[in-house]
Amino acid sequence: MKLLIQPTDGLAPLVQAIDRAKSRLEIAIFRLDRNEIEKALADAVGRGVFVHALIAYTNRGGEQNLRKLEMRLLAAGVTVARTANDLIRYHGKYMIVDRRELHVLSFNFTRLDIDYSRGFGVVTRNRKLVQEAVKLFEADTQRQPYTAGLPGFVVSPANARKQLAQVIRGAKRELLIYDPEISDAGMLRELETRSKAGVEIKIIGRLAGRSAKFPVKKLGGLRLHTRAIIRDGRLAFIGSQSLRALELGARREIGVIFREPAIVASLSKTFLEDWNAADRPSPVIEIDQVPQATKVAKKVAKAVTKDLPAVTPVLEVVVRELAVETDGADLDRKAIENTVKDAVKEAVQEAVQNVVEQNGMVHSR
Repeated sequence: MKLLIQPTDGLAPLVQAIDRAKSRLEIAIFRLDRNEIEKALADAVGRGVFVHALIAYTNRGGEQNLRKLEMRLLAAGVTVARTANDLIRYHGKYMIVDRRELHVLSFNFTRLDIDYSRGFGVVTRNRKLVQEAVKLFEADTQRQPYTAGLPGFVVSPANARKQLAQVIRGAKRELLIYDPEISDAGMLRELETRSKAGVEIKIIGRLAGRSAKFPVKKLGGLRLHTRAIIRDGRLAFIGSQSLRALELGARREIGVIFREPAIVASLSKTFLEDWNAADRPSPVIEIDQVPQATKVAKKVAKAVTKDLPAVTPVLEVVVRELAVETDGADLDRKAIENTVKDAVKEAVQEAVQNVVEQNGMVHSR
């Protein structure tokens, strides 16, 4: 098993993995703006490799770019499938090389994620993990139901809530967590239970609500775009799902749980370095030459209100999730409201990010 750490490792390991493919390569794409990856996929087709790309049907504002990507890949000879729209989002990022090597990533194939953000990836040749990833890829490309078959392969909504809750419950001494936002009521209760049992919990990211029970720091010097949990220095999870209701129960998210000592130790070391450097200023993303920002914002708000009926499917998922967590007790209106607000905020943030990236207006300093 190998660990990828971004931005330290950069794009090279991914391109090299594609270049190593001999017979087939399967890749799931949520965002891609790196020409190097596209070229490597095209080159693989040129040397006789069967390349199969599964592309998200949407990524909040980037549909046009996704469709253009599909056309470019098809022109290069790549077999392209589009994800279904039964889930709110297909957000997983992974790649299978010759059905022998699996790459599970917390980051997208983008400049912003790879060059300016903290992200992790796991490369493994574990036969069972590879086979389970193939099973998932085939189910999603064929738009068939997927049933989780391996506890260490964490897939939302199939088994993520159960497996990640077990990761937390098993902590005896320490939990180190990277998460852009922890807001799921059930997961917060699991963390509170472990804290009361004497487990030290440190979080880099954001904790929803006003809980002061766990020390939380913002990542300094980098954008945070990873989800990871390190338990007692012996077990770790890396994936694309935050501890949020939507990402656990309404989206396709993918991660892995493992006990590889060297990888867990490297993750722990990176976390503590980031924890100690948390006071550094975060990178600034500037939007240059955007006139009349207030006017633009008002137009966006009006457009959003026209699509409000689309909130209903999301709300149904949230209510179901909360009902399960509360064992049928009266639902907390505030919890539902906060979860919906989180989803809307995330949609706006991703739309802005997408437009900024498309127009070449991202600057990090």
